[in-house]
Amino acid sequence: MDADSAETIALSALAFLAEDPPRLGRFLALTGVGPDELRTHARAPRILAAVLGHLLQDESLLLVFAATHDVAPELVAPAQAVLEEQAGDETDDGD
Repeated sequence: MDADSAETIALSALAFLAEDPPRLGRFLALTGVGPDELRTHARAPRILAAVLGHLLQDESLLLVFAATHDVAPELVAPAQAVLEEQAGDETDDGD
């Protein structure tokens, strides 16, 4: 899984959540990400990893996303791992 593919999957997942306000609201509530932070940092690896992590915590949501966005569900965890690594690299660079 490369970084571009991981980002593409995660952005599709974010769009999927945003299509349904209650679905997006649940993501925001469970992750602690605020609407302003989401708007400002939507492409940040840490936010995108959180989106995929949210899907991975709810198998039915993951399967609906996968079916409606033509993404193999088994690709979501590797994509999240790539994004988490990128998020860690960004944090390390800031030290």
